[in-house]
Amino acid sequence: MLKLYLLISLICLVRSDTDEICPSFTKLSFHSAVVGTGLSVKLMLYTERNQTCAQIVNFTALGNLNVTKKTTFVIHGFRPTGSPPVWMGDLVESLLLVEDMNVVVVDWNRGATTVIYTQASSKTRKVAVILKEFIDQILANGGSLDNIYMIGVSLGAHISGFVGEMYDGQLGRITGMEYFKCDHQRSVYLYLASLRENCAIAAYPCDSYRDYRNGKCVSCGIPQKVSCPLLGYYADSWKDYLKEKDPPMTKAFFDTDDKKPFCIYHYFVDIVSWNKNIRRGSIIIKLKDKDGNITESKINHEPATFQKYHQVSLLARFNQDLDKVAAISLEFSTGSVVGPKYKLRILRMKLRSLAHPERPQLCRYDLVLMENVETFFQPIVCPKLQM
Repeated sequence: MLKLYLLISLICLVRSDTDEICPSFTKLSFHSAVVGTGLSVKLMLYTERNQTCAQIVNFTALGNLNVTKKTTFVIHGFRPTGSPPVWMGDLVESLLLVEDMNVVVVDWNRGATTVIYTQASSKTRKVAVILKEFIDQILANGGSLDNIYMIGVSLGAHISGFVGEMYDGQLGRITGMEYFKCDHQRSVYLYLASLRENCAIAAYPCDSYRDYRNGKCVSCGIPQKVSCPLLGYYADSWKDYLKEKDPPMTKAFFDTDDKKPFCIYHYFVDIVSWNKNIRRGSIIIKLKDKDGNITESKINHEPATFQKYHQVSLLARFNQDLDKVAAISLEFSTGSVVGPKYKLRILRMKLRSLAHPERPQLCRYDLVLMENVETFFQPIVCPKLQM
């Protein structure tokens, strides 16, 4: 009898050592990315009760999921190296910090891990089918589509859109995120399929290539906690104004920095040149305050065309908001490595803040910029036009 007890105890001990107490995101190697991976989806539930230790759930076992609360699905995208997304933990923590909800991390790393993008993208609809089976069980247990939110990054945004399509656009919200190079900054883009209360909106000048229209509200956000006031816009404050447009405006874009606190401050740089010949190139502008703080913007996402006596308005993006600018520097470049160096003759430069239009506009007159040479100067307050 004693031997049997010892044997059972030993089996239990071995089982407890091998079982995963807190399920973790699947971690694969680059070798797995090279040879490819078959699809396997793991759903990990985080709630107020288990904020740091996930619970494995599926369409047959909802676990601690409370169907009366909001359920937010977080779906990663293409994983060319097999490593877990570094932002996932911060996003889960942030969501639970903001609201008592169900957060379901959709781990499809086995399937997303490959060096061939199309192999991963071909599995996205299969993932969406698995998520629909899970959501169907939430609905069968008294849940509501209004409480189903999808946050998808990269191919995860595709999956979110497919799920929304399966429910005829009745999901509460779809947030589709993608990272692109624009003005040499990582930026995120969004489309609003329709205006609805509590949908975040903001503005960005570049075009997105994707339009996620399968949620009642399609938005875009940042997988981090933020403290930037520019990220606090809500459609319930703007919807009446936007709906009055003819036709109603339903498209918006979202712009952020790639480092905390992720704020971007926009300025217009108006340049009137007086070169005899047309000049094409980019501008780097730096602002400096009296305390020595410096912020820089590279306005080089596309070459600007400078013509004699024509004003060119460039959108500058700074990660610091300097209240009182004491000095400005400009640098002009054609991007050419070989060949002659050109000059950009500036008749007038004007700097004006979009975030704080009440601030004085700053000007400088009669500047000559040598190509690839940084030119510093002290601006003056632009004179007001007398009517």
